[in-house]
Amino acid sequence: MGMILKCSKPLLVSILSAPFSRLNCVINLQNRQFCLSVRTHRNSEIKSSRIRCCSVSSQQKSELWLYNTMSREKEKFKPRVPGKVGIYVCGVTAYDLSHIGHARVYVTFDVLFRYLRHLEYEVCYVRNFTDVDDKIIARANELGEEPLSLSRRYCEEFHTDMEFLHCLPPSVEPRVSDHMPQIIDMINKILENGCAYRIDGDVYFSVDKFPAYGKLSGRKLEDNRAGERVAVDSRKKNSADFALWKAAKQGEPFWESPWGPGRPGWHIECSAMSAAYLGYSFDIHGGGMDLVFPHHENEIAQSCSACKHSNVSYWMHNGFVTVDSEKMSKSLGNFFTIRQVIDLYHSLALRFFLLGTDYRSPVNFSNVRLEHASDRAFYIYQTLHDCEAFISQDDATIEKGSIPPHIQTINNKLHQDFVESMSDDINTPDALAALSDPLKTINDLLHTSKGKKQDSRVVALTALEKIIRNVLTVLGLMPSSYLEVLRELRAKALKRAGLTEEQVLEQIKERTAFRKNKEYEKSDAIRISLESLGICLMDGKDGTTTWRPAVPSALREQHV
Repeated sequence: MGMILKCSKPLLVSILSAPFSRLNCVINLQNRQFCLSVRTHRNSEIKSSRIRCCSVSSQQKSELWLYNTMSREKEKFKPRVPGKVGIYVCGVTAYDLSHIGHARVYVTFDVLFRYLRHLEYEVCYVRNFTDVDDKIIARANELGEEPLSLSRRYCEEFHTDMEFLHCLPPSVEPRVSDHMPQIIDMINKILENGCAYRIDGDVYFSVDKFPAYGKLSGRKLEDNRAGERVAVDSRKKNSADFALWKAAKQGEPFWESPWGPGRPGWHIECSAMSAAYLGYSFDIHGGGMDLVFPHHENEIAQSCSACKHSNVSYWMHNGFVTVDSEKMSKSLGNFFTIRQVIDLYHSLALRFFLLGTDYRSPVNFSNVRLEHASDRAFYIYQTLHDCEAFISQDDATIEKGSIPPHIQTINNKLHQDFVESMSDDINTPDALAALSDPLKTINDLLHTSKGKKQDSRVVALTALEKIIRNVLTVLGLMPSSYLEVLRELRAKALKRAGLTEEQVLEQIKERTAFRKNKEYEKSDAIRISLESLGICLMDGKDGTTTWRPAVPSALREQHV
């Protein structure tokens, strides 16, 4: 077998030397064709994610700081190639629907991807699919389905979930089953360098041959446990040794190799695919905190043993999603799928919830927090919808003029706060908090007596809406239509309340009649009952009553 991966440079050097944003680049991998084409279901958003809300100076670009798990401190970001960034994020093992823990990983790195593009970097974002794995085989056997067919189905389900969550498609989405030549070639290199050994068709990595093993996680070899995707096998030289290649078993998919038919171990796939698309050395490697050990620790050992020049500049890991302070995971049986959550809550409310906590901190999943996130989302989109509707009025469009100085000051502060927050290790909670004053100003201009008397009101509202829109786009929170997302948020609220729109309107009608007859105790009972279900009634000055979603009254004071 010919040499596929070169230690001195990435296999896809043409991708790294050309703009990363190229969407259709066909390359040859040992006489095999792979099309690096990105799913185009959100192409318009990809284009708009390069925000021009304000110019980005070279100084600001150099001020991005990221927490590096390897050094255990924030470091100033400096890409290996000026103006270009390579990111590899470990993808899902495709055997079931994705849960909220997965949502947090990919929303986190989607925001990083968006912000780097906002800073005008050309980003090559690689996110893999594990479509060959013990869990896939076990699930396929359980369902009586062919393993690769099962994994293909769940890869598509994952794409659907990511679209729901407004995650942009990565630049490349390699699958293990398409990269056996690269995986086999890397295992050969590790064997040739004396860091692995063969046993009856299996190939194991020898951790004793890599003195730096444990440098990412801080673990010592004597702390390691066999079992956690590290097979218990008495034939191994060290119980912490892990499989690079597994000999074929009856009824399992296999590929031919120099060691006989079989399939790769879990860890080798990411080392091989990251090297194939980004080279042995690249900028950022990311994933959930649970991947620090053993997966990323083993990746480092493999990659460095295949090529001594291998190096990842920044290792980034997001915190767990917890339920009652315990990590959410499929293995513990305490997980909620993305589909289950967005059946009752809008997907953008879920994204608000995830971005409301620093990405490295654990976030406790609860209905209370989702209710508050949904309420905040509704407030933001309602404010922007009201602003947009006012600006679009025929008589309003004729207003011309410069942005009032106090509005320009508010916009400048939002820009400064947003850049400072995001450049401080992608601090999304503070970035979201920076929207509060501009949103309040919009509501003041629209609804208060003082605001309605302001000069250049439309110009001011236009400027405020534009910069907030741009910030939301970078955060992946910009809907295609304010009106549509408000309708969807209302529909989700009705579903959680177990009511229809008609039932709410009927209760409003009854309440209006009670108020007219001065039966205030009965009218208040209807209002209180609806508030307990998350339906807030709003009485207008003209005597009409409307409703909006709200946090159910019983949950308002609960800790979030």
